Amino acid sequence: MHLENDITAVRDNHRFDEASLERYLRDHMPNFRGPLTVQQFVGGQSNPTFLLETPDARFVMRKKPPGTLLPSAHQVEREYRIIKALAATDVPVPSAHLLCEDAGIIGTAFFVMDFVEGGVMRDPIMPDSSPHERAACYDSMNDVLARLHKVDFRAVGLGDYGRPQAYVARQLARWTKQYEASKLDEIPEMDRLIDWLNRHIPTADETTIAHGDYRMENLIFHPVEPRVVAVLDWELSTLGHPLSDLAWAMRSYHCPPGIDGVLSFQGIDLQALGIPSEQEFLAAYCRRVRRASMPELTFFVAFSFFRGAAIAQGIAMRAKLGNASGPDAALRGAKARQTAELGWAVAQRTSKS
Repeated sequence: MHLENDITAVRDNHRFDEASLERYLRDHMPNFRGPLTVQQFVGGQSNPTFLLETPDARFVMRKKPPGTLLPSAHQVEREYRIIKALAATDVPVPSAHLLCEDAGIIGTAFFVMDFVEGGVMRDPIMPDSSPHERAACYDSMNDVLARLHKVDFRAVGLGDYGRPQAYVARQLARWTKQYEASKLDEIPEMDRLIDWLNRHIPTADETTIAHGDYRMENLIFHPVEPRVVAVLDWELSTLGHPLSDLAWAMRSYHCPPGIDGVLSFQGIDLQALGIPSEQEFLAAYCRRVRRASMPELTFFVAFSFFRGAAIAQGIAMRAKLGNASGPDAALRGAKARQTAELGWAVAQRTSKS
């Protein structure tokens, strides 16, 4: 397997007082010992992520980006809470050490967790892996998602992590508001998609922990073995419908090349590569969660592209404001229109079927 864990010097627009951070960690984190060196992870489009290295250990810090932020976005406090809660389950997460909500330390709230040895598969085709390795990685990805959705959220102290009813309606309202707050240009297909989704909300309501951004790039794989050792980027997590996570994880099966940073499976011989087909991925998930069917999955596919378009629009706004986390934010943000068009096309197919 080829694993990536790209780091770089801290980018100019994300610099902070590293000496202040070191003093704070020395005072608040048991057994912390400097000196501290800081680098930035390349991936990610929301909360900037940093590698903290000391003579004894390596840690990861997630912080809010600097500058003006959209309402309810970049909630590192929620990320910290759910990672701490899931430590008692069989869902693999890093060990979280501390949360600092005092913006006076480095300019924004942040939390620190362990660095997990392994790497990220940024390309879901996994070009340097064998068919066996690909099959095992996708099966592990599927297994971990099923494990997450089987967690008793009340038993791990997350009963108030979100409202357990009307997830889809609340998400539609939230992301529509975010989209309107970050709109740069009119996108008629987005308006049509929002209207269609509001008129076709599934009547069956289910509640599990929902990651909100479950995909291969947000997983750390073991350095040698083809298995997931940590799930990252919990910023969008809440209590929600499990099919929302499932549809989000399966967008590569539905989108053409070049959409919102999602690499497409279209035109690829998945069987030869060892990557499961959409039907095989669905069957494995259903078997693991003991689910008989999912007639509303196509709705959630359209819903996933709606969310993707809203997120891409937010990335475009952060690029304009100069506080985007990723160096390719402007390019990613430009995909909002294409993503909305794709979601509307899925909705139209659903209406005709």
